[in-house]
Amino acid sequence: MQTAVLVEACANSLTSALAAQAGGAARVELCAALIEGGVTPSAAVIELARQRLDIGLNVLVRPRGGDFCYDDTEVAVMLRDIEFCRRAGVDGVVIGMLTPEGSVDVERTGALVAAARPMQVTFHRAFDMAADADRALDDVLALGVERLLTSGRRGSAFEGRGLIAELVRRAGARLIVMPGAGIHEGNVRELIEATGVREVHLSGQSKIASRMIYRNPHVFMGVPGLPEYEIGVTDADKIRRVVEAANQAA
Repeated sequence: MQTAVLVEACANSLTSALAAQAGGAARVELCAALIEGGVTPSAAVIELARQRLDIGLNVLVRPRGGDFCYDDTEVAVMLRDIEFCRRAGVDGVVIGMLTPEGSVDVERTGALVAAARPMQVTFHRAFDMAADADRALDDVLALGVERLLTSGRRGSAFEGRGLIAELVRRAGARLIVMPGAGIHEGNVRELIEATGVREVHLSGQSKIASRMIYRNPHVFMGVPGLPEYEIGVTDADKIRRVVEAANQAA
């Protein structure tokens, strides 16, 4: 589907990636563990997604949850994951690193960018955690990446739409500014009109109940209190409605 506003779906599994494609997304950002903000998915998921998707496929390269300040061992893992993505025929990778002081780690992120070529590169929401937005944008521009994913340094992209509009203005044709976080059919049109963005990013998930009949209430495999008997999966209908709403604004 050719659209004026490109919709990228953040998919936490092969099932979600296929649902995103069915809903009309033009590109998938493939990851795992969205509850931690996303980490690198498995090799099998990446390979099968590349085989079964006809749309664009970007892969999040993030070795763990938590902050974006990585040691040399973690950087080595990311470099190897990037190499795998390139050999698997992935279209792009999604990366980002910060220094302990909250600046973009230009030197080591630059090494990841160089390793990724000729794939496209998106600098992810590490930008939103940087100490200074103006300096961080300059650093991202200097890295020569194609795209910046941001919520406008707020809890949702709609809340951060003022900064997103300013980032679009400052970046011009040098960088695609792609808002993400809390985007849905009810706010995407106003967000696009307020910012002038041409790409948007969302998970579009629905919760699906576990098929388990027996459920042990005394044991938690993850964080106690978080639901373990439901699964978040990209909802093709939600993606479809966002694609339609986004392009009413185009």
